[in-house]
Amino acid sequence: MARELVSTMKPNYRRCISCRQVALKQEFWRIVRVYASGQVQLDQGMGRSAYLCPQERCLQAAQKKNRLGRSLHTPVPEAVYQTLWRRLATQQIEQHN
Repeated sequence: MARELVSTMKPNYRRCISCRQVALKQEFWRIVRVYASGQVQLDQGMGRSAYLCPQERCLQAAQKKNRLGRSLHTPVPEAVYQTLWRRLATQQIEQHN
């Protein structure tokens, strides 16, 4: 019975907060405001989430226009943006190799 449910589940789609593109959840970076602590972190945790395309223009717009902060209803620490920029640089290097 459990296997039947897994095979009939619909894929999870999300929307980028910058470009508004809809895609599978796995194609985005997930930024989370953790419920209990209010801390903003990447990828894991329960709480309010925002999704962002792993692209320079989306990250730049999210940072410049405070889209992450507005979506998460809390200020986003500069360290979170720095981590996302490092991820983007690493991803671009891997794509060129």
